[in-house]
Amino acid sequence: MTLIAELERAAAGFTAALAGAASAAEVESLRNAVLGRKGELAALMSRLPELPADERPAFGKAANAAKERLNRLLEERLAAFKAQVDGASLSRFDPSMPGRMPERGSLHPVTLVMEELCRILNNLGFETVDGPEAETDFHNFEALNFPADHPARDMQDTLFLGDGLLMRTHTSPMQVRAMLERKKPPVAVIAPGKVYRRDYDLTHSPMFHQVEGLLVDDGVNLAHLRGVLTHLLRELFGPDVALYFRPSFFPFTEPSVEVDMSCVICRGSGRKGGEDGCRVCKGTGRLEILGAGMVDPAVFAAVGFDPSCTGFAFGLGVERVAMLKYGIDDLRLFFENDLRFLGRFVK
Repeated sequence: MTLIAELERAAAGFTAALAGAASAAEVESLRNAVLGRKGELAALMSRLPELPADERPAFGKAANAAKERLNRLLEERLAAFKAQVDGASLSRFDPSMPGRMPERGSLHPVTLVMEELCRILNNLGFETVDGPEAETDFHNFEALNFPADHPARDMQDTLFLGDGLLMRTHTSPMQVRAMLERKKPPVAVIAPGKVYRRDYDLTHSPMFHQVEGLLVDDGVNLAHLRGVLTHLLRELFGPDVALYFRPSFFPFTEPSVEVDMSCVICRGSGRKGGEDGCRVCKGTGRLEILGAGMVDPAVFAAVGFDPSCTGFAFGLGVERVAMLKYGIDDLRLFFENDLRFLGRFVK
């Protein structure tokens, strides 16, 4: 049998086998057996030197033509199998079914409240400042009129790091840094951030968030403080919120006040739904919300300001505001990362 006859026989066998292939894998197997580097067609081409010189061009031309034709048939067969698979997939697709919506996230409720607090106070002209969470004793205590033996230091439950450093117990050190940087009034800043204390229960966490404010300028008095806080709390909780000032003590303010507001649950009545004794305010109609006061002259002296300056400061816990704003009764929910809880804040 001549080489050309063997070539034609191999091509015919490949075509028949290709037509009977049941899968794309079988087609690929045929490609390797006939058209591969060690396949049947390559073996025939290797015998080209056996032919007389005048017959070699004709055989080479026939072999190349056969290879092109068989490759074209093979690709057509593979395309047919692919179309069959795609058609089966499309037959299972129902375009009338709704798509799968990706799950939406949200900012954490503490972040939402902190951003709202900062936005309200920024609109009043307060500048946002930042500072280190690992603070010096001077910035956290001494400059704020906490001498080394002051009993008020025990109120802070401080986490000490050694080498004169501690985890800041309030964001007031940022106010100290702001005054030291500016060197003289006016100063109008807010200090949002994390603070740390040794405490953990239903209403306390070893890490929580505060926003503190400071305004130092000529003629600042308690009336200005009340105006700022009234605007702030009414923006947060609605226009009907009433404020109540009562005397208190903080080393860094004099006079000092605790600020209560009318209960946002019972609207100051002390009752809810006709029942005596609102559970949130314990029937008083009021909720403690923040501490404030006029900056003590000792603080001004510590930062190099004229002790005759006037200014006020205030601070509030962000988690407490968030609990009241969203009706949350367990502080620990803010730190457990339960998606069922956090999903309530997706807008």
